[in-house]
Amino acid sequence: MENSIKIPSDMSNIFRAENLIEKLAEKLNLGDELIGNISVAVVEAVSNAIQHGNRNDVTKITQLEYLVKGQELIFIVSDEGSGFIIEDVPDPTLPENLENLKGRGLFLINHLADKVEFERNGSRIKIFFNI
Repeated sequence: MENSIKIPSDMSNIFRAENLIEKLAEKLNLGDELIGNISVAVVEAVSNAIQHGNRNDVTKITQLEYLVKGQELIFIVSDEGSGFIIEDVPDPTLPENLENLKGRGLFLINHLADKVEFERNGSRIKIFFNI
C-alpha cells in the first residue's frame, strides 16, 4: 500500500483520502472510534488544503502521506498555498462565532487528534494518533 497520494485540488477528489484511510484502517486493524476520529480529522485537513490552501485550483496538488512510528500513526497533509496565521483563525466556541457554519475544521482536527503540528506557515499539517 502506497503511503503517499497526490490529490488534484478539487473537492470531488476527497474520496481518494477516504479510500486511503479505509485501506489503512483495515491494514492496521484500527477500532471504529479511532477510525471515525481519523476520518473526520484527515478529511477535514485535506478539504482545508484543497479549498483554502490551493483555492480549488486543480492544477495544484494536495498531498496526503502517512507514517507509522511505533504506536503512533501520523498523517501529513500539504498544499501549495502560502499558508495562514493560526492565531488569526476565529475560535468557533466564542459566542460571536457560534452561528457561523464555517470555521470549525481546525477546532475538530485539534480535538480529535492526539497531537497536531503546523509547518511551512500552515501549508503543512501533521496529525498524530496513538494506535
